[in-house]
Amino acid sequence: MKKLFVLLSFFFALQTISAQLFSKEKIKNNENFDKSFLSWGYFLGFNNYDFNFDYNQNLADIQVLKSVGFNVGLIGNLRINEFLDLRLEPGLSISKRELNYHSSYFQGMSFNDNDLLREVRSTYIHIPLLLKISTKRVNNIKPFIVGGFSTALNLSSNEENPDDNSVGQFRSKRNVFFYELGFGIDLYLFWFKFTPSVRGVFAMNDELVRDFDPNSPWTSNITSMKTRGLFINFTFQ
Repeated sequence: MKKLFVLLSFFFALQTISAQLFSKEKIKNNENFDKSFLSWGYFLGFNNYDFNFDYNQNLADIQVLKSVGFNVGLIGNLRINEFLDLRLEPGLSISKRELNYHSSYFQGMSFNDNDLLREVRSTYIHIPLLLKISTKRVNNIKPFIVGGFSTALNLSSNEENPDDNSVGQFRSKRNVFFYELGFGIDLYLFWFKFTPSVRGVFAMNDELVRDFDPNSPWTSNITSMKTRGLFINFTFQ
């Protein structure tokens, strides 16, 4: 009898799991979650920032050595209707980039290996306002796309630094404005909503602070320098 009871229990559990994973209609977790006018959460994630350069002369491109950075922040969500949400996602993004110059930038000048390399550290207070456009929820998933605009304050910009590249200080502007596009999927779990998402960020303004010397090998050939980056965030609501 004990073996029969165990077998029946296993069969019942298997039927329950099968109904949850493979049936057309699954049990909905947090069924009323999206009906709240306001909801809150937080996110953790990673970033990968790059620079897009435009040049005055056709010299070798400045090579950007990228590294993976870290994102953390809060989420405020305002429900417009079943398919539209307005989101405010203030956060902190930390990253590092290295600029590698070609020797052609130093023609007629003496230079060493250190002159060919500039490190750009960025600590952004990043504030995006985004419109989230969702599909209809299917069981416990709901894909969406997102887009909007953001502003960022770069605490590591060195914009006010009186030193420039002639003494090894690369400078960028403190305020940056972006447009953003991305996609993700809401996963409704038993206790909360979990959302992985991918988003591209693209600066709209030139961020370069030029050296005092108009013929500086580090800045004179750059028409504009604009950040572009990729965010991979994991949201908990």
